[in-house]
Amino acid sequence: MRVAVPSETKAGEKRVALLPDIISKLTKAGLEVVIQSGAGIHAGALDADYKNAGASISQASDIGKELSSADVIVSVQPLNAAVGSTLKKGAITISFLSPSNASDSIDALAKAGVTAISLEAVPRISRAQSMDALTSQALCAGYKAALVGAELSPRFFPLLMTAAGTVTPANVLVLGAGVAGLQAIATAKRLGAVVSAYDVRPSSADEVKSMGATFIELELEALEGAGGYAREMTEERAAKQRELLKPHISKSHVLITTAAVPGRPAPRLVTKEMYDAMAQGSVIVDLAAESGGNVEGSKPGEVITTENGVKIWGGKDVPSQLPFHASYLYSRNVVNLLLLMTKEGVVTPDFSDEIIDAAALTHDGVKRKGA
Repeated sequence: MRVAVPSETKAGEKRVALLPDIISKLTKAGLEVVIQSGAGIHAGALDADYKNAGASISQASDIGKELSSADVIVSVQPLNAAVGSTLKKGAITISFLSPSNASDSIDALAKAGVTAISLEAVPRISRAQSMDALTSQALCAGYKAALVGAELSPRFFPLLMTAAGTVTPANVLVLGAGVAGLQAIATAKRLGAVVSAYDVRPSSADEVKSMGATFIELELEALEGAGGYAREMTEERAAKQRELLKPHISKSHVLITTAAVPGRPAPRLVTKEMYDAMAQGSVIVDLAAESGGNVEGSKPGEVITTENGVKIWGGKDVPSQLPFHASYLYSRNVVNLLLLMTKEGVVTPDFSDEIIDAAALTHDGVKRKGA
């Protein structure tokens, strides 16, 4: 069976679904791999690297034919509806495929009789950890967030003892202690900042403390949700949380927000009133800007400076800003999921497997649960 990898077409997307060093796992499993020429260039992978790894190269003028005849198509972003409609019946696609922002693609894939696997829908169970692309890409985003905060801040992050005097460390506050938040904490700590964090799930406290950060405890009910995510909060609770967080935010030199609820707009954690209390030159990094923003006024892909001199960085395509390692991790997620469905060189979705059952949004001409 043939696995095809097209170049990503979404503006700002620099990742590639497969890197050369993972190709051998697929060829050993009896699969052929074809890559669109130039697909891996931003991730440091040249056509020659793919050829040496055992893949064939398709020129841009021929990729349409390759996709329409392929048995499996893997990508980072969902295929657009026009491409999806050309795929052969029974083909399998693997990509991020959120029903909230790719409904046209899902409809086209269902109509074409394609089995569409969404990496967002992979369940958070121990068996699926190696296939969990949301987690691997959140890791990249959290790391980048801390670097952005350090770059935009006019302060050193670490404590420095100099002949001219002592440089005090920056105070970094991270809101949300999921994968992205924990990686932001770890990176800020490695850079020498004094780090504190808050999460609506008290169970996160031990993880935060294990990284040397201070966990902020507020007198509020816990919001533990399914799959390790936080559940949505009421507006009354959100208002109380903002009130209690305000003094902590005002003391921070860098604020990083990472909170997200799958399938819903990002919770509003920080209002203008809250960041107006921050000192001039303070920095806010909003990783949730693309899904509505944790911070009032943040805009994806832009840096806004408020009237009182606070910079607000809105995240956009954040994992793509680290295309090599984001692609490295994503490739392994994709291959592990693909090999789960492969036996003797044939890829067949097994819906008795809870991972495939949860992740498949379309099959045999219909949209499935979750789509």
